[in-house]
Amino acid sequence: MANPQDHAISARIATDAGKLLLDIRERLFAQGADSWTVKDTGDLEAHRFIMKALQEHFPNDGILSEEGRDDLSRLDKERVWIVDPLDGTREFGEPGRSDWAVHVALTENGIPTAGAVALPAIDKTLATEPASQLPPAHDGRPRLVVSRSRAPAAAMIVAEALDAELLALGSAGAKAMAVVLGHADIYAHSGGQYEWDNCAPAVVAMAAGLHASRCDGSPLDYNYEDPWLPDLLICRPEFKDEALAALRRAIEG
Repeated sequence: MANPQDHAISARIATDAGKLLLDIRERLFAQGADSWTVKDTGDLEAHRFIMKALQEHFPNDGILSEEGRDDLSRLDKERVWIVDPLDGTREFGEPGRSDWAVHVALTENGIPTAGAVALPAIDKTLATEPASQLPPAHDGRPRLVVSRSRAPAAAMIVAEALDAELLALGSAGAKAMAVVLGHADIYAHSGGQYEWDNCAPAVVAMAAGLHASRCDGSPLDYNYEDPWLPDLLICRPEFKDEALAALRRAIEG
C-alpha cells in the first residue's frame, strides 16, 4: 500500500506543476502568444516537470502520462504513476478560466492508492493524505457537473432519474473536485476518457469518502495496455444507489 511519502510527494509534484503552468500562462499571454502556443507549451513543460520529479523520487516505478510516449514496461511493474500534466487544456488556453487541473496518481497492481489533483488557478490541491473533509449535504435538488460543450449520456440519465440540476465545468479534474469541495453532488461521465483523465480524481474522491466506480458499478482499475477508460461515476454516498440503478437500467436496455 501507499506510504506517507507517496501521498506527500504526489501532492507536492501536482502543486509545483500547477505553479509552473500558472507562470507559463501569465508570461505567454503577456507576450501576446496565441492560445495554441499557450496550451502546447503548458502541456509539454508540465509533462517534463512531472516526469523528471517522479523519476528522481521513484526511479523503479512505471509512469503513464498523457503527454509522453507510452513505455509498456509499466505493465510488468507493481507501482505505476498515472498522470495528466494538464487536464483541461482548452480551459487553460482561455484567460481567466480556473476549471483546469493537474493529475498525479499512484496505482499498485492496478488499484489507485495515492494521489493529488491540483487546481492551480484557485490555489488549491486536494490529496489523498490528508484527505479532504466532505462538506455536509446541501438542501435542494442534487447538482450534477457536466462538460461545457455537451452533456454525456450518463449525465443525462442520472440527471433525469434524480431530477438534478446541471452545472457546466471544464476539465474532468475540475468536475470531480467540485464534488469533493461540495460545489456539486454528482459527476457522471460516459463516451470517452483515458486512465489519466480519472485516476487521480477518483482516488482523491474516494479518500474523501465519495463513491467512485464505473457506470455499471464495477471498480475502477488501471494500468492496462490500452488506457481507454470511457466512463465513471463519482458522487456523494447518498446518491450512489439511485444513480447506479439508473445507469444499469440504461446499460441493460
